[in-house]
Amino acid sequence: MYVRGIRGAVTVSNNEEREILEATTELLKEIVSQNAVSPEDICSVFVTMTTDLDATFPARAIRQMDGWDLVPLMCSGEIPVQGSLPKCIRLMVTVNTEKQQREMVHVYLRGAQVLRPDLSGSSAAK
Repeated sequence: MYVRGIRGAVTVSNNEEREILEATTELLKEIVSQNAVSPEDICSVFVTMTTDLDATFPARAIRQMDGWDLVPLMCSGEIPVQGSLPKCIRLMVTVNTEKQQREMVHVYLRGAQVLRPDLSGSSAAK
């Protein structure tokens, strides 16, 4: 059994609570689906967002999902590097798995596809 990290990111159009929560939920559901994992497999989820997003904690979206109430979560702010992608939410999901690192599917949705064009395959191109 290994502990593996799965990366993901999504952008939103507006700094609005509803939009942040919906985008976070969409991203996590896609990560879970693409990697065939469940909350029981998850060690922790690290959530970051750019400094232009402050309407809510994106981890609230995860807490509201069925079965995720015991998964350790942490929210943090991104380093505000000039020219970085705005209005971006990122997840680092650590999982217990038998899969090799190359088998993990990293998910980049919406405008976040530009962060990792090398991973913009079928799952990242949503």
